[in-house]
Amino acid sequence: MNITRMTRRGIVAATALATGAVLLTACAGGGSDSSAGDGTGEIDIWALQGQDSENAALQAAVDGFNSSQSDITASLRLIAGDTYTTTITSTPKDQLPDVLQIDGPTLASFAYNGKITPISEYVSQETIDNATPGSISEGTFGGELYALAQFDSAMGLYGNKSLLDAAGVTYPTSIDTAWSSDEFADALAALSAAGPSGKALDLNEAGLAGEWGTYAFAPFVWSAGGNLLTDNSAVGALDSEASVAALTDVATWKPFVDSNADGNAFPDGRVALGIGGHWNYPAYSEALGDDLLVMPLPDFGNGPKAGAGSLTWGIGAGTDDGSAAGAFLDYLLNDDNVTAMTQANGAPPATASAFAADPLYKEGGPLALFGEQLANSCASDAITDGCVAVYRPLTPGYPTVTSQFASALSSVWGGSAPLKTLQDAATTIDQNFADNDGYQQ
Repeated sequence: MNITRMTRRGIVAATALATGAVLLTACAGGGSDSSAGDGTGEIDIWALQGQDSENAALQAAVDGFNSSQSDITASLRLIAGDTYTTTITSTPKDQLPDVLQIDGPTLASFAYNGKITPISEYVSQETIDNATPGSISEGTFGGELYALAQFDSAMGLYGNKSLLDAAGVTYPTSIDTAWSSDEFADALAALSAAGPSGKALDLNEAGLAGEWGTYAFAPFVWSAGGNLLTDNSAVGALDSEASVAALTDVATWKPFVDSNADGNAFPDGRVALGIGGHWNYPAYSEALGDDLLVMPLPDFGNGPKAGAGSLTWGIGAGTDDGSAAGAFLDYLLNDDNVTAMTQANGAPPATASAFAADPLYKEGGPLALFGEQLANSCASDAITDGCVAVYRPLTPGYPTVTSQFASALSSVWGGSAPLKTLQDAATTIDQNFADNDGYQQ
């Protein structure tokens, strides 16, 4: 698979899992020694090395900032995805950059361990007010705003209209008409029977044990009324009747799934359905044209849900130039730079003004359904039936939560008993929280 926004997220998350012990056993409550400075001088910026188009957009923003004024000079360092989280984790806070990119799920760990500082006193209120609710939710920990995003992510169910019509399968056209779990299962059976390959669905099977598993499949647990955590505990949430039922249903899809070893099962027309995100849209739309459908994920009983969240921007806890760092973030998050980045990677903007103007996601656009999902977003500890896009748990214990959930999902997919598998995962998560005093600040 080429390097895409999704693979970048996966690389960062996988690294976070590999370094989870470091993240979670560091001295908590390290605090912030940041200071405002006089708003002049040199500032350092660390970011994840991404696609060439993303790197170019980010460098252009840095160059534009430097050209726009003469008081501050910003220098950008791009760090490979497979070392990014370990680099931040292993760097003392007084040696961290003034500005750094942070993968949403790892933010709480960095805040808890004193790697980043709250940004509200350094970033303008205008910038904060223009952030989408999802950006605010993703960047807030312990009641403090630590980061804001240029872009979000969106996912759902892609469909091949010709194959659906040929199989006589009626498909949803809106969030309100999402397939139920039973209807989805019936559609899989009908599409497999009528389809060219005898399979109906691509769900990136190879990624189930990684961050893709949590990002893409926790939504089915949430839709069923379950959760990964409730009141800082996995026992009673992850192993609840609703959570077990959700993964039990998901496992029944296996006979209808193309393993997609070549990565082309959906665009090549071998299957009629594909679970994926905004990053798939360019290739899928090129391959299918007017036959491409964008649909919500199936509703397991409490409304369809979908994953959300991506990379954010924060300020290092040891900066002596908080005002200069904040000025750079104000510039980075203006409409021109957000639009340039989202045109480079196809992601939904995480600022209200750029999001409203984006032709992909606005009403009538090809990804308008994804836009509607993000407009109805919530945190995983405040889910309602009307919420669609759900952000992963913002807790310092997230590396353990996601590794245990994804591992359990993969095991259930492989044939393990759902109840016992989720009970074991929940127990491991709660032991980790107990070992760390519940990650209390």
